[in-house]
Amino acid sequence: MSVPRLESLGVARDGEALIACTVEAPNGIRLRVLNLGGIVQSLHVPDAAGDLADVVLGFDDAADYLSNRFYLGAIVGRYANRIAGGAFPLDGATVQVTQNQGRNHLHGGTRGFDKVRWTMTPFAHAGVRGVVLEHTSPDGDEGFLGCLRTRVTYSLSDGGEWDVEFHAESDGPTPVNLTQHSYFNLSGAGTALDHRLRISAERYLKQTPEQIPTGEVALVAGTGFDLRRERTLRDAISEADVGAGGLDHSYVFGDSAGMLVKAAELFDPQSGRRLTVSTTAPSVHCYTARYLDQVTGKSGASYRPFDAVCLEAQHYPDAPNHPHFPSTIVRPGVPYHTLTRFTFSTRAPTHTPR
Repeated sequence: MSVPRLESLGVARDGEALIACTVEAPNGIRLRVLNLGGIVQSLHVPDAAGDLADVVLGFDDAADYLSNRFYLGAIVGRYANRIAGGAFPLDGATVQVTQNQGRNHLHGGTRGFDKVRWTMTPFAHAGVRGVVLEHTSPDGDEGFLGCLRTRVTYSLSDGGEWDVEFHAESDGPTPVNLTQHSYFNLSGAGTALDHRLRISAERYLKQTPEQIPTGEVALVAGTGFDLRRERTLRDAISEADVGAGGLDHSYVFGDSAGMLVKAAELFDPQSGRRLTVSTTAPSVHCYTARYLDQVTGKSGASYRPFDAVCLEAQHYPDAPNHPHFPSTIVRPGVPYHTLTRFTFSTRAPTHTPR
């Protein structure tokens, strides 16, 4: 089995090197990863007829990600999602971190994990090949305390599984919430509103207009947020009555005791591609890309709202401010660890090809 290859892309305008790593499985699935933000630049997956297409949004030129404000394909941290007021209590003191979305903290701050260079080490063994990404965030980075050492492993199996494993250790107490922020369009182009989605969660987090959890963990039963039955994204958005904002909500599963929970399924009736998301994380944040607005992406495509869906396995937003939420505080000797598995398969298409 050959080890995935690294490719130099030269020096970007910020003076730092850009490097790519391409990982390919025997069934044709091909993953291209950048050292910038651990970004998944492309992910080629076969459809029901065996034809490959790139199923994640992004840019052809790796340098374009330097000004990317949509977190396309990136590792997000130290803290994914939002922290109210950019502040939280920790061991009797109040910690203030970057406020980069109005008064709130979003996705790690001004220069979060999506904007740093990660070291990349390719590997291949026993039916699995991939790349290990590592980054050290110093004490005080974006206001967070403690020196945090993070390792992310992307691996492809012979069976069509893409595993994303997060591991982080800190020399002092600090909240950590890491996720992979790929935008999936299983057709490879166009709107994702006809994709069919199922999320197995019985509960979701109610939130304020600023998308900060109110603290209430509500039942989905009897609400438009109930996605336990597969529905099109179009119908799910309409029934949740969220209007032009679309879905941007956290579905919660609680403590999985480190076991993989089958959390979500996404199916494209056009191509027959199906994505199953399993995770040890206690939540999956479903985001239907409402903020995309005339973004010029790969091959000159103009990305628009609802052209993709993100299924972000993570901890609860704003957990440090809600003691009854699962804790996100990492302490010396107590590392952070989650595993998310994206499994690609096919079933018979139900739409006539365009």
